[in-house]
Amino acid sequence: MKKFSHLAVPYIVWSIIMLLLPMLLIVFYALTDSGNAIINFSFTLENFRKFFTDPDFLLVLWRSLSIAIKTTVICMLIGYPTAYFISKCSQRVSNILVLAITLPMWINMLVRTYSWIGLLSDGGVLQTLCKILGFGSPQLLYTEGAVLLGMVYNFVPFMILQINTSLAKMDKSLLEAAADLGANKFQVFWKITFPLSLPGVISGIALVFLPAVSSFFIPKLLGGGQYFLIGNVIENQFITAGEWNFGSAVSVIMAVIMMMSMYLVRYIEKRNSGQEKEKKV
Repeated sequence: MKKFSHLAVPYIVWSIIMLLLPMLLIVFYALTDSGNAIINFSFTLENFRKFFTDPDFLLVLWRSLSIAIKTTVICMLIGYPTAYFISKCSQRVSNILVLAITLPMWINMLVRTYSWIGLLSDGGVLQTLCKILGFGSPQLLYTEGAVLLGMVYNFVPFMILQINTSLAKMDKSLLEAAADLGANKFQVFWKITFPLSLPGVISGIALVFLPAVSSFFIPKLLGGGQYFLIGNVIENQFITAGEWNFGSAVSVIMAVIMMMSMYLVRYIEKRNSGQEKEKKV
């Protein structure tokens, strides 16, 4: 045990320097008005008051939550049928399909997002296809739809993989037992398959919603600066405006929202697995 504690020291030090210390600095800047220098500071809540009393910032927050919810819902609608289809395939075909889904993730997300600029730009492949189909020349790039498309494209693999993992681990004998008892295919799915896959669905929702709500380079590239989300506000405050204190306050607000979301997901997951009932007993 003593030897294990010595081996853990470098990881503890690394965690303090790389994780805890930056978070403490962000909280410090959020609660002070010292600019980007840790001298001559005074504690204040003005940065938080500024955010919650400015309708423009509240609109950006609502827009960020809205696009994250839309992304999560679309990813779930696409991801569940895809994962269900993969789980029904043979082991060999299933492995090939999972590889096909994960293969694009080997490429940097920024590069993959850049590729959509060429596809959605004026005179690009998709606009040309719209002309051929008789839809005219709609504006595809620098719109909410483009941002939503980029979000779904980048995050839907997380949803598929999480749901597929739950479906793959499911005891297939339960499905056979339900069929032997007279349940039709829909009843088997709704009463057995879907409830048993909920842990994967919940994990997928967390893995999609949390990065989507704080994303900044996807709306920056595909929104062209016209579709501002909360991640862009934070980036702008630190890099362009130099308002470290206000940027830190917004970061703290988003961190609280994310922690609340994670707690809610964890609570639902515990309740679904029956842990809450066991505690009561």
